[in-house]
Amino acid sequence: MVSAVRPTRGRRVFQCVNGVILTLVVLLTLYPFFNIIARSFSGERQIRAGEVTLWPRGFDLTTYEIVFHDSMFWRNYGNTVFYTVVSTAVAMVLTTCYAYVLSKRNLKGRGALVGIAVFTMFFTGGLIPNYVLITSLGLKNSVWAIALPNAISVFNLLVMNAFFESLPSELEEAAQIDGLSTYGILLRIVLPLSKAVVATMVLFYSVSFWNSWFSAFLYMDRTELMPVTVYLRNLLAGATSGTGAGAATEQLTQVSANIQAVTIVLTSLPILCLYPFVQRYFVSGVMLGAVKG
Repeated sequence: MVSAVRPTRGRRVFQCVNGVILTLVVLLTLYPFFNIIARSFSGERQIRAGEVTLWPRGFDLTTYEIVFHDSMFWRNYGNTVFYTVVSTAVAMVLTTCYAYVLSKRNLKGRGALVGIAVFTMFFTGGLIPNYVLITSLGLKNSVWAIALPNAISVFNLLVMNAFFESLPSELEEAAQIDGLSTYGILLRIVLPLSKAVVATMVLFYSVSFWNSWFSAFLYMDRTELMPVTVYLRNLLAGATSGTGAGAATEQLTQVSANIQAVTIVLTSLPILCLYPFVQRYFVSGVMLGAVKG
């Protein structure tokens, strides 16, 4: 029977020091989140006095009650869910197809396609030309004004491309012999083997679209079409300056100290609930897509 090798003294010291350092890093990382949550449930006076750290002081739900009883909040929240789902679906379809095409080294014009994608990482059309384009295409006040201009992230595209390139080419050759078309190979062979990177890209896109507010702020001029991020941004701006429309803004001017904390909690909560379901794919998806086998 082979006995287990005992770690050396230096190894034990390294593990101990490493564990202490990583624990401190985790605590420093989590502190702002717990502080924001505590502030969102704390009273106005306690927040202004700097008495709130990791536990609510002067427990107060006034801001939450004002926001939750505003029908426009739920209308905009539903818009955000719809925009995020549609935009993420469009982005995943376009990014996956583009990345799969780029993974074919014998494709004619592949270099030009890669160059076009990389070019957009450094140069854009600018705010005014983009606004004119979206307006002239009749996309204002629609989900497409949010989904289409941001449909392909070049970073995500390159990660997926690297992952597809790492897959064994023999699998696709065998599928071709069995009579599968290009789309059949992608849907039945490649994507089932790419669950990790696909889940990672879904997380990246969904977080990006969920937190996005500027596109809607720019391309939508009807309040009932705004996402919740714009709603909360307007509440924060109105309460801070004392101006704004609606009963919610007028009431929130009286409890403006914890508005920022409440808005952060409300916008972050859905993503925090989604993350545990895709976390197991996250690290492997990024590493497999970033490092070629």
